[in-house]
Amino acid sequence: MTMDVDSFGPRRVLRPSVKVLPEQARAHNRSLVLQTLYRSGPLSRADLARETALTRVTVGDLVAELIDERLALELGTRVDASRPGKPATLLDLNRDGHRIVGIDLGDTEVFRGALIDLDGMILERREVDARGLVGEDAAAAALALTRQLTALADRPVLGVGIGSPGIVDLAGCVLTAPNRGWSDLPLQARLQAELGLPVIVANDANAAALAEYGFGGASADLMLVMIGYGVGAGLLLDGTPLFGSRFAAGEIGHVVVGTDGGEACACGKHGCLETWLAVPRLRARLAAGEPREAVLRQAGERLGIALAPIVVALNLSEVVLSGPVELLDGSLAEATVDTLRQRTMEQFHGDLTVRLTTLGDDIVMRGAAVMVLSARLGVS
Repeated sequence: MTMDVDSFGPRRVLRPSVKVLPEQARAHNRSLVLQTLYRSGPLSRADLARETALTRVTVGDLVAELIDERLALELGTRVDASRPGKPATLLDLNRDGHRIVGIDLGDTEVFRGALIDLDGMILERREVDARGLVGEDAAAAALALTRQLTALADRPVLGVGIGSPGIVDLAGCVLTAPNRGWSDLPLQARLQAELGLPVIVANDANAAALAEYGFGGASADLMLVMIGYGVGAGLLLDGTPLFGSRFAAGEIGHVVVGTDGGEACACGKHGCLETWLAVPRLRARLAAGEPREAVLRQAGERLGIALAPIVVALNLSEVVLSGPVELLDGSLAEATVDTLRQRTMEQFHGDLTVRLTTLGDDIVMRGAAVMVLSARLGVS
């Protein structure tokens, strides 16, 4: 049996794409209990049995296990004079019992990290200067930031979630991140061995899409475009993350936009979307004295050209932009919308929403926490 489950945030749903096998039944039932407590707690054991459609014996066994592991706790008896018989004991997820470390490696100038509780509240923040860091130096800085945050944890660390630029496979290996000089870097395995903790590494835009869906009120058919050191996107279709056959879904930064040439890109081509839209490129043009309105409108037009066929092919209902507000808000976003309207059919795509994220610089770190909750507890 499969069941819709809420994401890291109230009443947001990520739909599983894999059928539960018989040998996975206990783990599935365990995550059902955790998910139900996370979403609806506090609840009694009888409440849990009704909500999950599991037997009271199964629920009792699982609850005892979760209490032993300090993942759930008893809160005391329910005060309700209208209920006959012995008052029920209420249970909840032990929301303050563990910490999550969320790391964002995608910014142009800094690596960001946060210590996060199970409800998504950021408790501590730290940053390290990442300007000019490539190769092993960049990997070492990521490890140092993670160590710094784990040392601050006043509770056991449930896991470490990391959003990395570039193409990242499902084992957390960064297949390529040209702007950081990474190629076939087993970042997840390396950090897990160094830290002795569970580590989940994924593309930063994919992590951001999970955060936007769980916290930002985004629709189930979402494309989140991250504009920073480079340009990438995360995709959710019907609430399910889309990775692609070679883990490169959403890698729009190296699509050549237009036929009028353009600047040389780090990938070797000319006129890639990143050459028009990446933050360092935009800031360099503005610093050189080019008219601000023209630079930003041109970047928005190129983004609209790149997005139009994707919006049409997937019939998306929402595009969310994440990056420096002072660059994205206003002319750039307006030009993106105008270009999309010119290049798509009003009948089918006229209600498309294009907006900036409301989650600011926290978006990837909070998405990284979503990944840890899903991998470690089955709460997704």
